[in-house]
Amino acid sequence: MPSVLPRIAAALESTLAFLTDPEFEALLDDPEINNFALGNPQELPLPELVGALQQALEPRDKNWFAYKMNEESSRRTIAESIGPRLGVPFAPEDVFVTNGGFGAIAATLRAVAGPGDEVIFISPPWFFYEPLIVAVGAEPVRVRLQPPAFDLDAEAIAAAITPRTAAVLINTPHNPTGRVYPTQQLEELARVLTEASDRHGRPVYLLSDEPYHRIVYDDLRFTTPAALYPPTFVLYSYGKTLLSPGMRMGYIAMAPGMPGAKQLRGLLFLGQVTTGWAFANADLQHALPRIEQLSIDVGALQRRRDRVIPALLEMGYQTDLPEGTFYAMVRSPLEDDQEFSRVLRRHGTLVLPGSVVELPGWFRISLTANDEMIEPGLEGFRRALSEVAARA
Repeated sequence: MPSVLPRIAAALESTLAFLTDPEFEALLDDPEINNFALGNPQELPLPELVGALQQALEPRDKNWFAYKMNEESSRRTIAESIGPRLGVPFAPEDVFVTNGGFGAIAATLRAVAGPGDEVIFISPPWFFYEPLIVAVGAEPVRVRLQPPAFDLDAEAIAAAITPRTAAVLINTPHNPTGRVYPTQQLEELARVLTEASDRHGRPVYLLSDEPYHRIVYDDLRFTTPAALYPPTFVLYSYGKTLLSPGMRMGYIAMAPGMPGAKQLRGLLFLGQVTTGWAFANADLQHALPRIEQLSIDVGALQRRRDRVIPALLEMGYQTDLPEGTFYAMVRSPLEDDQEFSRVLRRHGTLVLPGSVVELPGWFRISLTANDEMIEPGLEGFRRALSEVAARA
């Protein structure tokens, strides 16, 4: 079988070109730069997180740092925490403790899809959906969300389903747009997936990528598809809730009533093994009971949102208030979003060009820019817009 790596490289070309651009890399540590580009921390980690990790490093027995898999105590902690939060009674045996959301997605795709299958994902996407689908030998099928609302289009997903469709991968709250999909849109999605499953005689699994489900603004209600559609896998990363993406721990949680649950438990475990031991590290699992209780200050993120987005609108940019996540999409005043991102760089402000997330003509900003970056960053947006207007 030919290597899939060339296809993966092609799928990642624009992402890697941006992330490994020497000029961009050099600016990341420049104290004069206002970084709105990536969801990386711009401040020191939560002291409580540091304390939990320090405590977890103290060995209590000879197996403290032995190989760890889906430890029973971790599964129970997660199930008991997320059940009330999401309103779904997850069973501990249906929870799989992964090395981040990345590992959760990769292992689940290995369990439900393979050569000859198709996996639908929504676009604009997280950078790595397409390469992860390609890596299991399946064919990626994109359904594009329409700006500026970026609503979840159940009918467009229904039109993309074929007898080969093994799974649909969605992301709510949605990176990069900040949309939190309302219950009504998720109910429509559940309906079309149920109809397609019955029509084709196989379950169309739903992979619900939810690393931001605790980062929601304005007291908005978050609904997980697992509450509406039993063949759902909830995929999660603690790195977002704690703004510590290098701390690789997450989980897969199978919804109650999952068809073929017994077989899938075995397949998910094998998926974790063959993905490259996609289990959370020992120290993180030891610290999990304390980690589960922690979160960054969502109110502070909302205050940044409420300063940045109205200011951009007042300047003349086209954007909307994100409902969750760290992110918002903004229409570029230049058709070439890569060029406008370079204009912003000259004015001390970093953003993610929309073409990196399959949305040319837009750019993404991250609210993880710290408070000291907000006002200088807004001035950079203002000066960049003035430069473009002067050119015209």
